[in-house]
Amino acid sequence: MEIKKVGVVGCGLMGSGIAQVAATAGYETLIREVSQALLDKGFGFIDKSLSKFVEKGVMSADDKRQTMNRLSGTVHFEALKDCDIIIEAITENLETKKLTYRMLEEVAGPEAIFASNTSSLSITEMMTSTKRPDRFIGMHFFNPVPLMKLVEVVRTIATDPHIYEQAVQFTESLGKVAVRARDTGGFIVNRLLVPYLLDAIRAFEEGVGSIVDIDNGMKLGCGYPMGPFTLLDFVGLDTTYYIAEIMFDEFKEKRFASPPLLKRLVLAGNFGKKTGRGFYNWSDPKNPKPAL
Repeated sequence: MEIKKVGVVGCGLMGSGIAQVAATAGYETLIREVSQALLDKGFGFIDKSLSKFVEKGVMSADDKRQTMNRLSGTVHFEALKDCDIIIEAITENLETKKLTYRMLEEVAGPEAIFASNTSSLSITEMMTSTKRPDRFIGMHFFNPVPLMKLVEVVRTIATDPHIYEQAVQFTESLGKVAVRARDTGGFIVNRLLVPYLLDAIRAFEEGVGSIVDIDNGMKLGCGYPMGPFTLLDFVGLDTTYYIAEIMFDEFKEKRFASPPLLKRLVLAGNFGKKTGRGFYNWSDPKNPKPAL
């Protein structure tokens, strides 16, 4: 089966980004949201993102127009019936996702591939809510989707090898680099990244160094583009805490356990850059100061 029409469920930052890259790559793309207001907001994200590409000379105004013409929105699951692949990009809640897949199962064609953009939840658990375990995969895009090149393409023990290869090829047709991953907690990137970030917090808790010193140590000593605390604030402390809890629940290993400081910052509502305060105070985004 050739993939011609792409469905995306969810039009937030991730869903709109996935839809944008699919439409830019030439695919007819249909986005489903729960309300027209959320669709309008998501399409606003896409229009703004494409306009930046035009301003930078990455694409022409005509390319932008054609891309927008390949995009459409709906509030009805039934409209996704003709999609060859449906990528879910909704809230990171397992039960909500499983309910979504049960509803998709009622309307999607038997040959359609289901994919989840989850960063940490079990693809296998979501798969059990459908009648197509052989056609169910993970496609973990990274934020911001139009700029980040990587996609983790995740297979379960039930995924048909031919379907999996087709998903890899589809990912590459979007201009992305596909890395092949098994369905284990955190896949590849978070499996390695989260313990590093948690260890940085523990080092700070234990007085090994200040926030700035630890950040500079990893930037200048290891060549990382940003230090762990800056990265934590960009990713979101709530997001990191949530992923760590899922991984600890699966592996029961200390390296995935959330440090007390992270939990307290999240409880206090200090999620990082998006709330203006995390490990840094972002009241002056160009010159953030340590908040602790």
